[in-house]
Amino acid sequence: MHAPLIFDIKRYAINDGPGIRLAIYFKGCSLRCVWCHNPESIVPQAQKLYTAARCIGCGECVKVCSRQALEMTAEGIRTDSERCTLCGDCARICPTRAMEMSGEGKSIDELLTIIEREQHLFDQSGGGVTVSGGEPLLYPDYLFELFDRCGERRIHRALDTAGHVPEENLLAAAQRTDLFLFDLKLIDPVRHQQLTGITNRLILSNLRTLCTSGAQIKIRIPLIKGINTSNEDLQAFAETISALPGEKKDVALLPYHAIATHKYRKLGTSYQAEKLQSPEQADLDRALDCFIRHGLNASVGG
Repeated sequence: MHAPLIFDIKRYAINDGPGIRLAIYFKGCSLRCVWCHNPESIVPQAQKLYTAARCIGCGECVKVCSRQALEMTAEGIRTDSERCTLCGDCARICPTRAMEMSGEGKSIDELLTIIEREQHLFDQSGGGVTVSGGEPLLYPDYLFELFDRCGERRIHRALDTAGHVPEENLLAAAQRTDLFLFDLKLIDPVRHQQLTGITNRLILSNLRTLCTSGAQIKIRIPLIKGINTSNEDLQAFAETISALPGEKKDVALLPYHAIATHKYRKLGTSYQAEKLQSPEQADLDRALDCFIRHGLNASVGG
């Protein structure tokens, strides 16, 4: 079974499905959205994060590195990526967590042990488990076994997906998923490819197919000013969603924010945050009005 690396597990999550939830994040994604707020989710491999402001210059990481891949400089620790094997020794010894590793392998039994500790919260709040990423459906066998075993325990299962996966994987997921959180970025295929790295043809086809399966679906749209907040974009979203088969789908509008800037800095990668803007209240009001006019239940957040 092809198992993912886990880059985060969040307790008390309240924005990824009903009730109080445990959110589990898989590494690896088929999209490359320019606004991605989880950049550590994009590649499936482990990554090293470095926060210079936390570094106290003790040099313990330099000493422990068997590959001599680390060097103390005036700007902090510098890593030679050609020598570094991502063994994680530097992160384990760092007293201030200036060095961290993103991505850890866990067996399904290990995840279930964590999940079962939270089951009393699920029972009290109507919550459950949400698997996100990255794209969880890049690891169908692992995901399905996890969800099957959650189902045996009567734990609510939510899946956050961008839908760019084989149709058969999505339909197989529908047999063991209680709620899909389906992300839509843009409707225009050319701009979708420019801003996410792929066309949305498969995504939209999969969304229509998933709707015919009778699955419970909530559509989530990240709203970025100047990217997808024009009247034309909002109209395209509303027309596409209202035309989907089955019952009208709830829509959650997720305003963009630049809170992930520090993550890109930790990864040592570039992020053009200055070119991305949060939507203004007027943008949100226009979006809500557009969806309501198309008979859709839309809200901000969630």
